[in-house]
Amino acid sequence: MPNKLIHEQSLYLLQHAHNPVDWYPWGDEAFDKAKAENKPVLVSIGYAACHWCHVMERESFEDTHVAAYMNEHFINIKVDREEYPDVDHLYMDALQAISGSGGWPLNVFVTPERIPFYGGTYFPPLPAYQRPSWLQLLHQIIQIWQEQPKEIEAQTTQMLQFLKNAAAYTFQPGHNQWTIEVNNTIKTQLLKQADTVYGGFGNAPKFPQTKAIQYLLEHYSYTQDEASLQQALLSLDRMASGGIYDQLGGGFARYSTDTYWLAPHFEKMLYDNALLISVYCTAYRITKQSRYQQIIEETLAFVERELKDDSGIYYSAIDADSEGIEGKFYTWSWQELKTLFTASQLEFATTYFGVKNEGNWEDTNILLHAASMEEMAEKFQLTEEEVSEKIEELKNILLQRRAQRVRPLTDDKCLLSWNALMNIAWVDASIALDKPAYLQKAIVHMDELLTNYELDEKLFRVYKDGKARIEATLEDYAFLIQSLIHLSSASGNHFYLRKATTYCTLVEADFLQENGVMFYFTSHHQTHIPVRKIELHDGAVPSSNAYMAHNLMMLGICMGNNNWIEQAHQMLQQLFLAATKHSLSFAYWCVLMQRTHYVWKITLLREDKMEVFKSKFREKICPHVLILVASPNTFEIPLLHNKDFSNGNSIFVCSEEMCYPPTNDISKAINFL
Repeated sequence: MPNKLIHEQSLYLLQHAHNPVDWYPWGDEAFDKAKAENKPVLVSIGYAACHWCHVMERESFEDTHVAAYMNEHFINIKVDREEYPDVDHLYMDALQAISGSGGWPLNVFVTPERIPFYGGTYFPPLPAYQRPSWLQLLHQIIQIWQEQPKEIEAQTTQMLQFLKNAAAYTFQPGHNQWTIEVNNTIKTQLLKQADTVYGGFGNAPKFPQTKAIQYLLEHYSYTQDEASLQQALLSLDRMASGGIYDQLGGGFARYSTDTYWLAPHFEKMLYDNALLISVYCTAYRITKQSRYQQIIEETLAFVERELKDDSGIYYSAIDADSEGIEGKFYTWSWQELKTLFTASQLEFATTYFGVKNEGNWEDTNILLHAASMEEMAEKFQLTEEEVSEKIEELKNILLQRRAQRVRPLTDDKCLLSWNALMNIAWVDASIALDKPAYLQKAIVHMDELLTNYELDEKLFRVYKDGKARIEATLEDYAFLIQSLIHLSSASGNHFYLRKATTYCTLVEADFLQENGVMFYFTSHHQTHIPVRKIELHDGAVPSSNAYMAHNLMMLGICMGNNNWIEQAHQMLQQLFLAATKHSLSFAYWCVLMQRTHYVWKITLLREDKMEVFKSKFREKICPHVLILVASPNTFEIPLLHNKDFSNGNSIFVCSEEMCYPPTNDISKAINFL
């Protein structure tokens, strides 16, 4: 008999719909029942591609004895963290305050008023890892609930105050001089945390940290600092050569469980691939190295092939597990490889893919790019062209075999924010590789987003089965606004810029903090959580407030809105000290601070100059510059007012404070940047 999750759309919730636990979806019904029956509420949060979520489900939530106890004593709620990131943020903050750590599955015990009083992550079916069993913990919670209500009341009062203080926290403003010394301080902070042997930052587990890499690439483009470039490229090269990258099908897994990028947590997320495409585009524009073009094109092909919905919008993720085993779809036993390849092919594969008789990971093999083309050519006495042909031959054999395996599940909900990042990736790829077809894909994709996620002049977060639902968060608005600005610049269509302005005005009205500086993660219309959070750190995706600071600066200049420009500066001021001290945690803020030093600029072009200018501009990395195209029907953009494009004038370069003299000389205009 299915539980109430059977009526939900989320794959994660549907995975639990046949548990014997009487799960409720997030909403008032469960909390009203908890109030009526005076029961504690278990809020269990995870996502469809979460390995340990599946483990705990099999061990505990499918156990009829455990489920019976949960149903008798608790009201049980399952939450997909990707549908309700605000709920996840709130309770993750609480868990970190309780235990000092976090993760998923996130199991938090809350009052009927939705205030947490205890929580944890994975609990085993029997005592282990210095943790009680799940059933033991449930007994302890009920004992406290029944026998120590005053202690729970005191705990929730304290927790509520902590969460409110955390949400209201503001940083001490720094000075407003965005100097080269500030940029160098941030670079130094990032390089101190960098792994100079294997790339990336810190030790295992290793995440891509795309915005930190972006900062270093841009720092090199501005200053020619070789240390920044080498660390950024080392990170990108090691990821592309490692097991975190699917050497057969393209696309990146979420993170590496080791220092070497060998063994990934095999789930593939849309947002990771979108962000990585963009940073590889920057690397390609700087170096023109063909290996980066290959990674960009293979990753785009992966997203198109494996994550695209019939609507043209992209799914969220692909699971790490298949047939109950993490990574089974992607790994290879030596015996299987021997059946697929001849002796000479196996020797070639052993060298190129780094596979071993004994396995290179847990008695099996993860495919790597273990030898360069030059090394392969030298060892096997072949030309590099012949090496490339042999590699493609081996990949095709492996892909044909892999296609016969049981595929991991695809989480087929489509999130607005992650799709907006993917739209930016398409635009970046079109610019970096000079491929108009990629820009056309971005245009078609954006039109689908605007058609499917906007209802009654309001955005929604989740799209599935032809329907959008759940009110959009700041992340959704901020990422979409930036993708609209980016697409408007690349396409010359200012419909997207006007749309971005409309959404930015809505964000100011519905999300702005009382002091008028930062933005809450949820709109004031959303009342389903007791505390609204202000998200400032970079997490799995960069800070939505940092995206808004970027958006306000660009739109403020374009639309002549000095209040937006001033607010963007105030936001950067608030984060100045934190970002320069903890640069890895605030990497996108650091990116914006560096760009601010070089002064944000808008280049206004007459239509007939667009292609020639962009061709020259492509050779120069100027991320602090936005291009707008002036055509007869776009003069409602305030920055275009009173710009005389006659008398041979075809290019204006403007900052927030001034415009340079108009010119028809492209080289002179680029020097203004």
